[in-house]
Amino acid sequence: MGLTVVSGHGHTWRLTEQIGSGSEGFVYGVDDTRPLVAKLVPDPPEPEAYRRRVARLVRQRREPRTVGLLSGTPVRLAWPLVQVRTAAGAAADRVDGYVMPDMRHAYQPFSHLLSTSARRAFLPRATWATALRAALALARLLGELHAEGYVVGDLKTDNLWVDEGGRVGMADVDSWQFRDGRELFPGRMRTPGYTAPERLGTATAAPPDTTSDDFALAVLVHQLLLAGLHPFAGHPADGGDYRSYDDNVLHGRCRIVDRTSVLLPRSVPPADLLPRRLTELFRRAFTDPAHRPTAAAWAEALAAELTPGRLRVCAVNARHVHTVERPWCPWCDQAEQGSDSYPDQPREEA
Repeated sequence: MGLTVVSGHGHTWRLTEQIGSGSEGFVYGVDDTRPLVAKLVPDPPEPEAYRRRVARLVRQRREPRTVGLLSGTPVRLAWPLVQVRTAAGAAADRVDGYVMPDMRHAYQPFSHLLSTSARRAFLPRATWATALRAALALARLLGELHAEGYVVGDLKTDNLWVDEGGRVGMADVDSWQFRDGRELFPGRMRTPGYTAPERLGTATAAPPDTTSDDFALAVLVHQLLLAGLHPFAGHPADGGDYRSYDDNVLHGRCRIVDRTSVLLPRSVPPADLLPRRLTELFRRAFTDPAHRPTAAAWAEALAAELTPGRLRVCAVNARHVHTVERPWCPWCDQAEQGSDSYPDQPREEA
């Protein structure tokens, strides 16, 4: 028998298949005419605090600072619409959660834009220009959230969505850090590879802030523009063992900062495919926490790279789009090393 959830006003929804899971909860389809899903969190660290957090987010959906974030089509945020609990079982055993928009209705998982095979299968018209537009959309969305007092705290590929035009959506709103009146609802999650160095190295993470979000944004923009390559990927060039992205973060091992710090396969996209202004932003983001570029600074720089005349299409492969600052095609250079991030789509047989 499927799960049923009920709101505080007595409205019930029948849940269908489980469609996702994370470190805290599970996401289910909802049997409804509208595109909805439900997130259930079986064992939050502080159940009462979690219920209060979701209740405040549901209420804030109607507040001026949030209304603008939720405007437009398609919806950019999987915002909690109504608080629910499972209907069956003893009261102490019921699970809390909320109903939210189903992002699958308008988007693909963000990771589909970072993988050559997934791009070909799910976003077949995507080019480097699409990656630039997605980076711009993400930077603008994050900048708007920061302006309204929200800190994502655990910004990563798993809670992001993208469409073929480069529009971006975001989920896991219940993990954000925000204030409601005098009460602070702290962010508590962190993910390897997307955590700023100042929040690493301790058993208890320092609370997130806008600058730690800006570090994760820089990582994600790098992944978008270098066909999925993480900026802290690579084996230590000093002969030490590779441990993790976070270990490379703590020790400053990053190709874009110091080419001699890591060893990478020759087939990865060349670092010089990036425009100079973006390269400089990456260097600041990964070396200088006190002057880390903000989401607004990223948005301004990325928008400039999308202005007319700033992009060039390769004469050999029309799917190879690159900055005019590069005299020849970086994707053809990559293909010569045995891997093409934007290959020609195979022609359909007659």
